[in-house]
Amino acid sequence: MNKEFIAALADLEQEKGISSEIILEALELALISGYKKNHVSNPNVRVAINRENGDIKLFTQFQVVSEVEDPNTEISLEDAQKQNAKYELGDIFEREDTPDNFGRIAAQTAKQVVMQRIREFERDKTYEEYREKEGRIITGVVQRIDKGNVFVELEHLEAILTPNDQIKGEVYKPHDRIRLYVSEVKNGTKGVLVNVSRSHPGFVRKLFEMQVPEIQNGIVEIMSVSREAGQRSKIAVFSKNPDVDAQGACIGPRGGRVQAVMDELGNEKVDVIKWSDNPAEFISASLSPAEVSEVVILDADTKTARVFVPDSQLSLAIGKSGQNARLAARLTGWRIDIKSDSERA
Repeated sequence: MNKEFIAALADLEQEKGISSEIILEALELALISGYKKNHVSNPNVRVAINRENGDIKLFTQFQVVSEVEDPNTEISLEDAQKQNAKYELGDIFEREDTPDNFGRIAAQTAKQVVMQRIREFERDKTYEEYREKEGRIITGVVQRIDKGNVFVELEHLEAILTPNDQIKGEVYKPHDRIRLYVSEVKNGTKGVLVNVSRSHPGFVRKLFEMQVPEIQNGIVEIMSVSREAGQRSKIAVFSKNPDVDAQGACIGPRGGRVQAVMDELGNEKVDVIKWSDNPAEFISASLSPAEVSEVVILDADTKTARVFVPDSQLSLAIGKSGQNARLAARLTGWRIDIKSDSERA
């Protein structure tokens, strides 16, 4: 250890922002651990690295006692006071026991510690960077496709777009630039894991936020989203300004805004629904494009409702394989029983 090492740590701190003090403390602990593996007689040692010139020393520690029972860990008050009269019972007495080869060992250990701390720092930095992007849309470049998984290059790492997170029917090719929704970010022992998706309902929400200025400025709010990726989505929107039409704002002039979202989703159909705090009104609107004759609230506590529709609208209200009814139920949070007008008791 020498001044050049201390200077190198200072340069590293300046360049990457890694605290030299944290590295030195980690190095001291690593040296203590390494020393104990080969010197088990006294488990109490301290390593001190001079922050100015890099000098390194190892101290064996003994507890000051009135009568020594274990000479490997204890020293008598009388012997301690021969070194310094300040010692009292219960104090820790230190004796320098720096091995002759400690400098070489320290140099080898320092390289390992510095590399480990750099990796940890870079990992933590990447984690913080992507944690701030959680719930947002980012852009990545397709690298390869393997067993249905799409490997996407992001800044500083690679993410995997699993089959469940892909839009059904989409084809991905190497070098394609694709938009992705960051659904979750984890900082694990193997590195930062960024879960990305194109099938997540949040992807639709964020696409509308990007397209609709009224959402960006807080006038229009997306209250809920339900989605079956690649087929159909429903979003419920509300305007805080009575002079602004929430549906119209999201659909846009000549349908341009909603069409831009649908284009990104591979022409997935999107129903823009007017949200209402009146459950019957909201449920009725949620079954769009079907017409609704009446909504009967059966139980507000369990959020159960029965909806009557014209006979001609029954199949449209339920949707292919029940899709429209499922999406409406998810959008509203209500259990919806759909009946035709001819089925009224």
